[in-house]
Amino acid sequence: MSAISSRVVRYARAWAMGPDDVVEDEIIIDRDGTSIPATIARPRGMSGPLPAWVVLHGITRPGRAHAQLVRFTRSVASAGLVTIVPEVPEWRELSLAPSLTVPTVAAAIEGIRDAGFVRGEQLGLVGFSFGAPHAIAASSDRRIRNEIAGVCGFGGYCDIGETIRFMMTGHHEWEGHHHHLRPDPYGRWIVAANYLTAVPEYAEATDVADALRTLAKHAGDVGAPSWDSVYHPKIRTLRASVADERQWLFDAFAVAPEGSSSKHSTPEGLAEGLVAGALLRDPSIDPMTAFAEVRGEVHLIHGRRDHLIPFTEAHRLEAALSRARRRLTVTRLFGHSAQEGLPLWSSLAEVPRFARALSEVLTTV
Repeated sequence: MSAISSRVVRYARAWAMGPDDVVEDEIIIDRDGTSIPATIARPRGMSGPLPAWVVLHGITRPGRAHAQLVRFTRSVASAGLVTIVPEVPEWRELSLAPSLTVPTVAAAIEGIRDAGFVRGEQLGLVGFSFGAPHAIAASSDRRIRNEIAGVCGFGGYCDIGETIRFMMTGHHEWEGHHHHLRPDPYGRWIVAANYLTAVPEYAEATDVADALRTLAKHAGDVGAPSWDSVYHPKIRTLRASVADERQWLFDAFAVAPEGSSSKHSTPEGLAEGLVAGALLRDPSIDPMTAFAEVRGEVHLIHGRRDHLIPFTEAHRLEAALSRARRRLTVTRLFGHSAQEGLPLWSSLAEVPRFARALSEVLTTV
């Protein structure tokens, strides 16, 4: 059995059965003068430094304690590697703040080196969801680029405009092929919470933005899929807190049945306004320019039926990384939202392909 397949087997065993050979350490790291916590996962009984990964969470209330993220890092540690997951408190508060990526990664690298758990050579960098494109873009930043051996992005976006349009309409496309999928409403709640008031005609809609942020936080705390009826009472309560003349706007984001429109605006119109507002308030939310500067090894893994960020964004991202050595895997074994069951015949094809992709990721460092 090769070293590559052996590592993946250990990872898969820990993922399926839970690791019994992993130690977790909580440390505090310095992010340019701000103290933030981080979790290091490592093999029990390690006798010396090992290859390591910095792992970034996405825009999620649990942050580094997200159940699937913890499961991932513990499985990686069982495979004989070390991971450090720094907390990004602003991302836990659902603020889209891409500028924090580089200082967070730099702090994590310094922290794990100071802890003495890693070798002196370069580390790997993993980003999930919102963290994925910004981790990839950060790998070309001169502050950290010499520290990074390769990057892996799970479920990331490429074009913020295309992503927001999908979140509002469910439509997405790549190279002339058009697709439609029910969008997870969590995405549009987050985007509107951050950028709605940057749209000139909605500059006064602070009540709508605040209500949507509260709804997204509630969904993150509850943990049920964002379209679940468990949120209907909360949606009704928050709607009542919005001024009467703007309740239609709250409905467009919180409810927004497919194909809906109102006398005020269509989902397409709202999407275009949000795209313009996002780029006006924070141009770095669109990392396309940085992608052209990435030259290292990049692995992209995306869910075929991802309801939050569509798989076409992974293809767009692969194309944008024109100077990088990249590998793309689109699979039904991964996704942001609750996934539908996979037929046995599909599993027979999907599992080996996903295992090969994971083998390449785990041997980047």
